[in-house]
Formats: sequence, C-alpha cells, structure tokens
Amino acid sequence: MGRVWHERRVPGETDIFVAWQEGTGDRTLLAIHGGPDWDHSYLRDPLERLDCRLLLPDLRGCGRSGRAPEYHPDGVMDDLVRVLDAFGVERADVLGHSFGGMVAQRFAITHPSRVRSLVVSGSSVLPVPPDAFEGWTERDALLAGREDPWQRGGLTPADVQAEAVAAAPVNIWRAEAMPGYLRRLEDVRFGVEWVRQLQAGTLVTPRLPDAAQRIAELDLPVLLLHGRYDMTFPVDLVEPTLDLIPRARAVVLEAGHMLHVDDPEGYLRALREFLGGAALHDGLELGRARPV
Repeated sequence: MGRVWHERRVPGETDIFVAWQEGTGDRTLLAIHGGPDWDHSYLRDPLERLDCRLLLPDLRGCGRSGRAPEYHPDGVMDDLVRVLDAFGVERADVLGHSFGGMVAQRFAITHPSRVRSLVVSGSSVLPVPPDAFEGWTERDALLAGREDPWQRGGLTPADVQAEAVAAAPVNIWRAEAMPGYLRRLEDVRFGVEWVRQLQAGTLVTPRLPDAAQRIAELDLPVLLLHGRYDMTFPVDLVEPTLDLIPRARAVVLEAGHMLHVDDPEGYLRALREFLGGAALHDGLELGRARPV
C-alpha cells in the first residue's frame, strides 16, 4: 500500500495549500513547483516514493492556494517560511523545479538557517544567455512558427493548460514518456495570476543576480539535477556553476526539461544518494557532472 497524501491549508494574508506525506525519518523535503501558473501535482510522481517527509505547496495564486495582492518573490519567501513553521520544520532539504528552482535558490540565500540542502532541478543558478540554444536545429524546428501565447488578452486557465500541452514536445525528450505526461497535465490546476503580472510588466524574477556567489558562501550542499536535452535551461550552464559553487555536485540525466517524467528512476536514484547523507558530510569531495 502506498503512502497517503494529506492536505493542509496554511493561513495568512494569502492562504497556502500544501499536499504532504509523512516520512520515516527526521528529514523533510520542501518541493517547489514551476510554471509558475501550475500547481504542485506534476511533481508528486516520483517524489512520493522518497522516504522523507514531503511538503509540496502551491505557490500563491496557484492551484488551491489563495490569490494575493502582489506576487513579488519576497512575499513567496514569507509564504514558504509560514509553511515550514506550520509543520514544525526548522530546516528542510529544498528542491525547486524550473521557475521553482529560482525560487528555491532565493529561499536558500535569504533564509539560510531554514535550508539543509538545495536541489536545483531542471533550472539554473546562472542566467540563461540569449544565444544559449544557438544551432540546436531540433529545438528550432519544435519552436518554429509558434507565437508567444502570453501576448493575447483575456487569458483563462484553459489557455495556460493548452500552452502546457502544446509545449509538451519541448519539455519531454523520451517519446514513451509522452502519454503519461499528457495525462498528468489533465490533473494540474492551472491559473493565470502570474501570467497577468507578466503581461502587466510587473513580474519580478526570483533570480538574484549574484546567486552563485551567495550560495557558495553559504557552504551548503547543492545538487544540480538536469536533463541533457533540456530546451528551457541549457545543460551547458551546469559545469560553470560547479566551478563557482565548491560544494555543488551535478547529475545529468538523458532527459528533457521534465526530467522527473522522462527518467523517474534515474531521478530518484540521484535524489536518494544526495538526500541519504553521503553528499552532506563535511570534507567529502563532491562529484562533477555525470550521467546516472
């Protein structure tokens, strides 16, 4: 029998919905979704197979969390602190995927006493240069003729869902993973709060300009978990990040942006090895980028 998912609403100026599972030890993994106008649910599998306690919040304005008066990253940081406090967690291992990866980095930098380790999944610490994907003909073909979906007015959650489905070939590398991914998207509660901020020109990125330096100064164990064929955050940024953060290690999977869908077993192996403690001991020489 599998572990049971529980639901909890953390009250505040903006109520935050949290899906959570009990674990078998004292470790807690706080997993932050991307989108950002998605919910947490696309990350449940395979994270639900980990042994630690899992906290998967919906960011403000997303999924079943409340709508907010503003969407500045500092407000999101306050939300995450409230989530940890509500569950009595002093320090958590923090994972962020895609946009959530930048949120997770900001949380580690601004609240280092609350973070035990950091996993940057399908995201990047360094900014993505404008020519990052130059010459990648397969990516060019997938994106050819696609209009920017966020330029239209009157967007609805159904529009955001339609864009997620349309972008599936960009995000999934393994053809055999595509049917399950499309079914997964059917269960996501999409929203429009964040894209409205984007359209209004008021959306503030959670990425801090000196993130790599500041994370290195924290002396925090960091895992860069990446897909070799990620068409959103280029894998080429992994190696220079390792050079900047001495305690970082990297695992590169034969996968795309949704690497936890493309290669769930490799994803779990990498997380279990990292969260199991081997990569957390002081003085351990951490690994370089390598396939699992």
